[in-house]
Amino acid sequence: MRLSITSVPTRPENKWGIRHITGVMGFFTIALAYIQRFCLSLAITEMVNYHSEGGKIDAQTCPFEQNTTTEIKYSGEFNWDEETQGLILSSFFWGYIINHVPGGLMAERWGVKWVLGVSIFVSSSCTFITPPVSRTFGSWGLIFLRIVIGLGQGPVYPALNVLLSNWSSANERGRLGAIVFAGAYVGNFISMAISGIIISFLGWTGVFYIFGGIGIVWLIIWMMAYHDTPLDHPYIKEDERTHITTTSGKTCYKDLPGTPWIPMLTSVPLWGLVIAQYGHDWGLFTIITDLPKYMRSVLHVSVKENGAISGLPYLGMMLFSVITGWFVDLLIVKFKWSTSLVRKIFITIASVGPAFGVVAASYSGCDMISATVFFVFGMTIMGAYIPGLKVNALDLSPNYAGTLMALVGGIGAISGIVTPYLTGILTPNSTLLEWRLVFWISFAVIMGSNMAYLIMGTADTQWWNDPDQVRNYNNGKEKNNEQAS
Repeated sequence: MRLSITSVPTRPENKWGIRHITGVMGFFTIALAYIQRFCLSLAITEMVNYHSEGGKIDAQTCPFEQNTTTEIKYSGEFNWDEETQGLILSSFFWGYIINHVPGGLMAERWGVKWVLGVSIFVSSSCTFITPPVSRTFGSWGLIFLRIVIGLGQGPVYPALNVLLSNWSSANERGRLGAIVFAGAYVGNFISMAISGIIISFLGWTGVFYIFGGIGIVWLIIWMMAYHDTPLDHPYIKEDERTHITTTSGKTCYKDLPGTPWIPMLTSVPLWGLVIAQYGHDWGLFTIITDLPKYMRSVLHVSVKENGAISGLPYLGMMLFSVITGWFVDLLIVKFKWSTSLVRKIFITIASVGPAFGVVAASYSGCDMISATVFFVFGMTIMGAYIPGLKVNALDLSPNYAGTLMALVGGIGAISGIVTPYLTGILTPNSTLLEWRLVFWISFAVIMGSNMAYLIMGTADTQWWNDPDQVRNYNNGKEKNNEQAS
């Protein structure tokens, strides 16, 4: 596929170019990954055959189909209780966290093109075969398949950080990062809203066949069109290539010294970022994996309504992330605000919004409109995480952005294992009071992690980003070892 631009940009930092096309490709890649990652969250509400008897419902239970009965029945093929569903929804992250660091290292050493190509292939193929595997092997077969999808998607975030480190200038990092990572929110929106429509017409199996097939089509486009760096791209204009390579902060594209593990793992700013990411993921994964179940089991909405309502927060997050991405760059570039200060402001905004939003939603009782408004408002504000949190690894070290994001994302994704299973344990009867406890726990985790980042975090480039300083550090270690021996 031939990529071209229609005019020669006189000021590449302000004109549309190949770097923006590359960012859009990253956008579609992560959107697809999130569609395949979370479409099960809605589909499982139609897969299971759920029964709840009258004595297990608290006094605040919402009426089912506007009657006063306390017996709730949902038809489905599989008789999986809440704990089993929690295991199924969390199993993706068992594989995901394992392959985060190896995926980042592979993307740095071998390039983004093939690493993400393999990721898309594994994820799409396994998504496509989900219905027959579930029907043949039951819950454990689905759990195994979800682990494999997680292994396939493990390199996605680290590889996309390498893409950004190769293709973004320091002054465009917020905007280009917002373009790429906003794809996650679009993927979440589609996986909920479109899945609801697909299920209503084709049943739950149609979700996996359609989204798996689209993934294979995108894989072909990706392998034909993507190039790893501006130095490799055959159609980029020379002034754009020069602009990127001289302003990205990435001092070399090849032959980096070995990963400075000890300096990385003892870096206070890195651990501040890890804690902030964990809080972000806890809140996000609680909503992504469990909001459809809340809407279905507590408020008793139909699958079409469920998909639309569960998808709305991510549409808001996408729009807010793009707006704040532009605003972040404006504050840093035009008004000369400290990058560290700006990152902390927007991470705080992104923490307070969802923390209060989900708790307020739980106190809306059976008012579906109020609950929806609070969920959408809170999660929309979470979009400020993108230009605040998601690009912070690039601030700390453009040269090792893939490895950093692997560490940050891998540890943060542990919350994806904990939250669905914990929710399943805490909501055995899917009552309003049980869910309220889940949301209060999310509030505490999100706000606590934000406080940690305010104390520990920074946007200053770390000394171990410099290849020469890393080599000097390694040489010093060798000399000390020789003297000690």
